[in-house]
Amino acid sequence: MAVLVGCRSFWQSFRVQSAHRQSACRLAAAFFSRRYVLSNRVVLCPRLNGHGAVTRYYSSDSKDDLRVRYLDGEDSGIVVVGINRPKAKNAISKNLVKMMFEAVEDIKKNKKVRSVILCSLVPGIFCAGADLKERAKMHQSEVGPFVSKARALITELGNLPVPTIAAIDGAALGGGLEMALACDIRISCGTQRLPRVIGVSLAKELIFAARVVDGTQAQQMGLVSHSVEQNDSGDAAYLRALELSREINPQGPIAIRMAKLAINQGIEVDLSTGLAIEEACYSQVIPTKDRLEGLAAFKEKRQPQYKGE
Repeated sequence: MAVLVGCRSFWQSFRVQSAHRQSACRLAAAFFSRRYVLSNRVVLCPRLNGHGAVTRYYSSDSKDDLRVRYLDGEDSGIVVVGINRPKAKNAISKNLVKMMFEAVEDIKKNKKVRSVILCSLVPGIFCAGADLKERAKMHQSEVGPFVSKARALITELGNLPVPTIAAIDGAALGGGLEMALACDIRISCGTQRLPRVIGVSLAKELIFAARVVDGTQAQQMGLVSHSVEQNDSGDAAYLRALELSREINPQGPIAIRMAKLAINQGIEVDLSTGLAIEEACYSQVIPTKDRLEGLAAFKEKRQPQYKGE
């Protein structure tokens, strides 16, 4: 509902009257921009408490389950979200869902954020899916609402207006892979999302057989964008994700947000409606200082300095 309301407000702000555009709003329930990095072997994301960065903790129960670092210096604008439940193989618990919701809301409100990296702080595992030990203790009436909330989290992660990059550092199972792949271009391993990424037939094969694929196979299927060889320090996927964030960082943040919106809503509708979405998104860039800065930089043959204004 929140996505639908936001979409309607978006079109109202441009006074879009077309029935096709109203239809586009209903179809655009998923607002995603994703790029994936998957290692052929186990990848350990570096501990997120390095010098000179801001680390934010969430939750009153297990504050270490999630660590969020806002990078600074030349990497200012990049946020690294690290899952850290070593005893539970990063399984999705009530507490982790709560913490991630809070982290996503914090990122969403921060206009200085330009990209987000999602990774694991636990060697050999990205996320084992649902926390089955916790699930076993739930009353039957609790299970449905919790699953709905976890799914809502995945949607909210995908709905972040900035590019998101998942560094998949080891096994990612069930809801764990779906959460990871809610970053950038593709979402997969769900019965609705996976077929849209790799096709119905192959999706059925993977789901029915519960098949586990490595990084090279995943890239061949189009499930991920990059498959990298592991390095001696065990952080190849994270470093590739950071490299991608650094490529995104100097680009105009308003233009990036609008491009993400245009792509992800436009792909769900017919070409005519998609072009209308593109036009509406571009109209938001026209009055910005960043657009004028880009034109000036081109004329003066220098690198633009975008401020998101």
